[in-house]
Amino acid sequence: MARHTQADVVYVADRKLLSWCDAVPVFRHRARLTHALISSYGLLPKMRVVASEAASEEDVRQFHSQDYVEFLQKGVSEQEEERTQDEFGLGFDCPILDNLWGLVCGLAGGSLTAARELSSGRARIAVNWCGGWHHAQRDMASGFCYVNDIVLAVLQLRSVFPKVLYIDLDVHHGDGVESAFLFSPKVVTVSLHQWEAGFFPGTGARRTPGWAGEDSTPSTSPTKKASRTPNLCTCLRGGMLYPLCEVFLPDAVVCQCGGDALSRDPVGGGNLTLGAYTTCVTHVLNLAKPTLFLGGGGYNKANTAKLWTAITATLLQCPLPSEIPEHQFFSQYGPDFELEVTAGPQRSTNTQESLDQTLATVHGHIERLAERLGQ
Repeated sequence: MARHTQADVVYVADRKLLSWCDAVPVFRHRARLTHALISSYGLLPKMRVVASEAASEEDVRQFHSQDYVEFLQKGVSEQEEERTQDEFGLGFDCPILDNLWGLVCGLAGGSLTAARELSSGRARIAVNWCGGWHHAQRDMASGFCYVNDIVLAVLQLRSVFPKVLYIDLDVHHGDGVESAFLFSPKVVTVSLHQWEAGFFPGTGARRTPGWAGEDSTPSTSPTKKASRTPNLCTCLRGGMLYPLCEVFLPDAVVCQCGGDALSRDPVGGGNLTLGAYTTCVTHVLNLAKPTLFLGGGGYNKANTAKLWTAITATLLQCPLPSEIPEHQFFSQYGPDFELEVTAGPQRSTNTQESLDQTLATVHGHIERLAERLGQ
């Protein structure tokens, strides 16, 4: 893996973008924690830091429906609250917030800014830890996601790069992104997630139909509860990523790095360490394509900040000391004040047989994709 210079890596962040990200109640303060930890390790001067430009109405309409955009723009009256919960997905996990339109444009703008740095050729790697809202659908909010910034970023990349590979490392299935490109031969989505009955969003079983109505896109690689580091790395590395890229030959890559598969996440069921993610990121970097790295889930906020800091350091090939530097949010990392996130004692419910079945299904998808592409 070639060493990246400051000119190669763009980091999208500014006070307004961090504020928009922190405005989503379940993730409050997480963006500031992450940015402060990255700064405390001295990583900001090693990248080109770029301020985010808010998305325009035209940008958002590239994916989201007219009705949904108009609803976001006009806001919600008390009389309309019950109807909008059913029609536009607002409710328990996507509460009605003040200035929803500003929030949507702000969050979408971060990932669009990053994608434009790649499509313009000004960078080879772009990072936006305030992005990764992968559940939002064309006409509704879902799973804490009011806008699908990932779809908008992929569409921006597609204006320059003919084929885009999307990789989702979140513990939850990237359903919004997958559904957006389900019938596109130019975008392949790969989601490594937990799939069990009753686990949100309830999609992403082993077999998912691909573009042109065929079971041909290797879109899912589900694992079971308490998945450990070797499970994820095996599925992504030899089992999926490289064989897929030999067939699909992507021109650019988008990687969502949701932190809720980490050990001790209160929502996810994973048991991963930072090393699982950074190993996967290293394999993505080995593809040597323009690549956009985004955030996502992560409900242990301190651990998620550790993760995205560790990934940032991996992108820069800059080893970090294990001791958390003293800074504004130092107290959030007690009692050990260590960067590492250790695996818990729970046993994985994955078996070798279940992993082999998943990989066999994925290989079948790749073979059919090759047939569809005439290879």
